[in-house]
Amino acid sequence: MGRHFDLIAIDVDGTLLDDSHRLRPAVIDAVREAAASGAEIVLATGRGPSNSIPLLEEMGLKGTLITHNGAATVESEGRRVLHSFAIPADAVGRYIEWCRGHGVHFDLNTAFDLYVESVTPEAEEMYGHYRIEPIYRKPDDPLPPDLVKFTAFGSKELMDRVQREWETWDSPLKRIRSGDWFIDVQHADVSKGAALRQLAALRGVDRSRILAIGNYYNDIDMLRFAGLGVAMGNSPDEVKAAADAVTRPNGEDGVAHAIRRYVLGKGSEL
Repeated sequence: MGRHFDLIAIDVDGTLLDDSHRLRPAVIDAVREAAASGAEIVLATGRGPSNSIPLLEEMGLKGTLITHNGAATVESEGRRVLHSFAIPADAVGRYIEWCRGHGVHFDLNTAFDLYVESVTPEAEEMYGHYRIEPIYRKPDDPLPPDLVKFTAFGSKELMDRVQREWETWDSPLKRIRSGDWFIDVQHADVSKGAALRQLAALRGVDRSRILAIGNYYNDIDMLRFAGLGVAMGNSPDEVKAAADAVTRPNGEDGVAHAIRRYVLGKGSEL
């Protein structure tokens, strides 16, 4: 028999989706069945709402999403922001100037919109993959109000170098490696785990009745907070070590296997 979970938080890229950014049929079926059993499905992602809400809808669901690594919690119906952590414009200015000076692509995010000053061919391909339509701004335009995330983008090797440089900075903002090709800069209090804790309190759900599934470093605190934290088979070792269990990789229906085993009680995981 599976356990009853009131809330199931699922990361998107590298977890819910395969490496081609697709929802696999077995994953859709398992998530739908978990929702039908009474669990609230919450996508918890580094993405913004505009390209994560359609995934919820593709599975035939609606509800709450933890987006931008926890900086904005939104409702899919009516595109309503429940809570957000805005970052001070003066604090993000240093990162903007550094990226401009070093030719590193970056974007600026409010809860629902993404702004760029220019787009490299690689960034254009990336936005196409993630179904994002950037809004172009001039370098001397005022910063958009209520920014929740600044993201640097490039090859893994470039982001490794950027990360090493930024780790030497004294900054009031939090830096989150949300993928091999991304570094997010956000409010110091932002995390998926903090947003999940806040949502659980709002719902009156004890952490023991929460299942979280993720695959990357920005999922660790969410996996640790949940009553059961499941890491994907494609996770780095540090993420697996932070979890209570490990499921199959995202290319082998790992989310579906975890839900079948731990929620639906349908047979062996592996």
